[in-house]
Amino acid sequence: MKKVIVISPHPDDETLGCGGTLLKHISNGDQVSWVIVTDMKKMPNLNKNTLNQRNKEIIDVSKSYGFHKTFELGFPATLLDTLPKRDLISSLADVINEIKPEILYLPYENDVHTDHEQVFKAASAFTKSFRFPFIKDIYVYHTLSETDFNLDPKKSSFKPNYFVDITEHFDEKLAIMRIYESELGNHPFPRSVEAIKSHATLMGSISNTSYAEGFVIIKQIR
Repeated sequence: MKKVIVISPHPDDETLGCGGTLLKHISNGDQVSWVIVTDMKKMPNLNKNTLNQRNKEIIDVSKSYGFHKTFELGFPATLLDTLPKRDLISSLADVINEIKPEILYLPYENDVHTDHEQVFKAASAFTKSFRFPFIKDIYVYHTLSETDFNLDPKKSSFKPNYFVDITEHFDEKLAIMRIYESELGNHPFPRSVEAIKSHATLMGSISNTSYAEGFVIIKQIR
C-alpha cells in the first residue's frame, strides 16, 4: 500500500486534474488523502445557499472517492498571493508530516489562477529529500480552464511526460465531477463533460489508451 496526497487549491481541481488516477490508486489498495487549500467562506457577498451547496459537494465527493482523510486548510479563495507564503507552507507541512505520503499530486505552477501558482510554490518545499525522505514521487496535474489559459509567453506550457491509463475509471471520474453542479457547464465552457472527455481522449491518443491523464514529473526516486 502506498500513501498518496492530492493537493487541490479549490474543490474540483483534484477531479479535473487526476480523478481517474486517484480512483486507480484506491482500487489498487493505496491510501489516498485530499487537501483542499482554500475556502469560499471569506469571499465577499457569498450566497449562503452557494456555501451550503459547496460544503455538500465536498462531503459527497470525498465519500465517492473513499478518501482516507480530507483536510480543509481554510485559506481565502483567490487571495493566496496576498498572504505570507510561510503560512501556507506550514499548514501543508502539518498534513504532509501527519500522513507521510510517498506520492504527491500538485497543480501546475503556470496555471492562470494565482491560487494554483501559490500552492505549487509552497509545495515545492517538499521536494527536499533531507526533510521529507518519505516522499518518492511528485507529479503535476493539468486542470481544465486553468492550465490552458496561461497566455504569458515567458512561462512554459504544460508538457506531460507521464501518463496514466484511466480507461477503467473514466466513467466514475465523470460521475464524481457531476457532483460539482456549481462548476460544470455546457460546451464550450471549459469545465464541461465534453471538454473532460476530449482531454482524456487526447491524453489517451498520446499514450495509446482510450482515456488517460497526463502529468509532469517533478521528482521520482527509485
